[in-house]
Amino acid sequence: MTALPSLYISHGSPMTALHPGQVGERLAELAQAMPRPRAIVIASAHWLARQPTVGGAARPETVHDFYGFPRELYELRYPAPGDPALAARAVELLDRAGLPSMLDPREGLDHGAWVPLRLLYPKADIPVVPLSIQPQLGPRHQYEVGRALAPLREEGVLVIGSGSITHNLHDFRAGFSEDNEAPYVRPFIGWIEEKLATGDVDALLDYRRQAPFAERAHPTDEHLQPLFLALGAAGADARAERIDAGIDLGFLAMDIYRFSAR
Repeated sequence: MTALPSLYISHGSPMTALHPGQVGERLAELAQAMPRPRAIVIASAHWLARQPTVGGAARPETVHDFYGFPRELYELRYPAPGDPALAARAVELLDRAGLPSMLDPREGLDHGAWVPLRLLYPKADIPVVPLSIQPQLGPRHQYEVGRALAPLREEGVLVIGSGSITHNLHDFRAGFSEDNEAPYVRPFIGWIEEKLATGDVDALLDYRRQAPFAERAHPTDEHLQPLFLALGAAGADARAERIDAGIDLGFLAMDIYRFSAR
């Protein structure tokens, strides 16, 4: 079986589910360009836990973890099945790598998971296993989690990190728009692209000190940490392909990365 790539997806606002825009087009194209996975493991920026936690529900619920949006958004469901056996396999791999983990038999799919998955695989017919992240442990930890899960790619499993390449929600009130982009966005995403292209993992893991406007792009970094998980899951010397999906609202960059073996 050919190893699948791993993905990092910028999921944007929950409203992306109703108005997919460029990211919806890019994700639909990406699904057509990749082999169909037998299952998906997805780490969302919206499921935080003190240790790696894997969702083992046979039928994970669609979680509407937001408020103040139109009623039709709350009526959407992503009824993909779970995969308890795959969840147990993920726990086994993490434990074997010295990353003590646990299984949660009830965890559902938050919007960081079901919104992009609805655009990738709208039929919801591929089993999905959610995975938590631990932003308090830093980027290198998340990279090691990805490395531990890399064997899943050889088993027909698509590993996805879902976050946002820039994520400063304070800028909702800053007056940015499509015609008035936040000045930090393009320098930051350009730096990330350059370091991924050259394979400079050490710089990426130290992005808080080295990247331009890092604190402005990510006042907290839970939305970038899934990038490191996806990078780790790709294995050593992975090739990074940036897929430009635009900049929403002038400050939310919607970049997607596909990581594959060279």
